[in-house]
Amino acid sequence: MKIRPTKHDDIAALQKVLNGTELFPSEMLPDMVSDFLSEEESSDIWLTCEADGNAVGFCYAVPEELAEGAWNMLAIAVLPAQQGDGCGGAIAQHLENELKERGQRILIADTSGAAEFAQTREFYRKNGYSEEARIRDFWAAGDDKVVFWKSLS
Repeated sequence: MKIRPTKHDDIAALQKVLNGTELFPSEMLPDMVSDFLSEEESSDIWLTCEADGNAVGFCYAVPEELAEGAWNMLAIAVLPAQQGDGCGGAIAQHLENELKERGQRILIADTSGAAEFAQTREFYRKNGYSEEARIRDFWAAGDDKVVFWKSLS
């Protein structure tokens, strides 16, 4: 398993990850990653998890505006067939280490409170994140936004 910055050649494989996880519509990915791929000075971080030479997962994080040393992991996804093999934890750890090296303080991640996201919430807990906040009915009526938090120090 190898964690590295996302490349343009990864887009098609990462769209398959999105189609398998339904995290967000895969057709959004090329536009989302375009600044990172084209700008040397992009503050975004896109990481790809590669297994046996294939992109099987990714993570996307951005600095929080108007906050000092705070970052938001906006997306993390792994092909369903690869989930549980350590890719998600490895990519999160790689992101955390990169942010620590940059002197950043905290990393947050938002997810859904819906039953179908129970595995996602457990992933964050297992990887040392604390449930910091819950905003009722945020995504939709009955679907809370759950914010996880982790110190990088």
